[in-house]
Amino acid sequence: MRSLSELDRSQAAAVRIVLTDIDDTLTTKGRLGADAYAAMERLQAAGIAVVAVTGRPAGWCDLIARFWPVDGVVGENGAFYFRYDREARRMRRRFWVDEAERARNRRRLDALAAAILAQVPGAALAADQPYRVADLAIDFREDVEPLSPAAIDAIVRAFEEAGATAKVSSIHVNGWFGAYDKLTMTKDMLTAEFAAEIGRDAHRLLFVGDSPNDEPMFAAFSLSVGVANVIEGAARMRDFPKFVTKREAGAGFVELADHLLRARGVAPPLL
Repeated sequence: MRSLSELDRSQAAAVRIVLTDIDDTLTTKGRLGADAYAAMERLQAAGIAVVAVTGRPAGWCDLIARFWPVDGVVGENGAFYFRYDREARRMRRRFWVDEAERARNRRRLDALAAAILAQVPGAALAADQPYRVADLAIDFREDVEPLSPAAIDAIVRAFEEAGATAKVSSIHVNGWFGAYDKLTMTKDMLTAEFAAEIGRDAHRLLFVGDSPNDEPMFAAFSLSVGVANVIEGAARMRDFPKFVTKREAGAGFVELADHLLRARGVAPPLL
């Protein structure tokens, strides 16, 4: 991983869409700070679209798409995307599988949840589970005492033995049935909503994240950035971001936004 400072001015100035993870990328210790929120607004004001790409649930993503300074949200690790048309006051929603299949998968995931919680002491359903439509989130350190790497491995193994995909974020293990991930739905959204393709428009697209569930994005985007705390999940990763910020979490996102905006001649705000 190279320092963000090595992302040269011409490359940075060409970026038109920033795709960003949320937890521990935009947020810091579970909170979205004013500086990170303002950084999203500053990017949009400069003509750079901002798209959140997250493992968080549909209920949260509806709010984020409506109220945050973003141009869309990919949620539940690629189960859907939402984009709010502010002029028409209408939400565009695209799901990877239809409602009937989501209902079948939910029954399987509910049974799997009971099995995982019985097998792994200290694990719990994520507090945001009631607002999810397509996946199961097992909390290993957001609202519970942090679990050991062995316990996290056991959760992943339980998902995989049941035939589900499992991805580890900075706070949850997310599992689902279906052949999708953050990358597949991001590609779909870029094509449908922005007339963009990862290969053809690589110079215009940048992804920033922090954890193992961001690996498909790190691998696919030639302009990929990790906030400094990405190193915490390195032992579980094979694909890494091309660049890394000096600062962690939300401060790292602000560092990235400032770097992109300076390249376009936009000075950072006065403190």
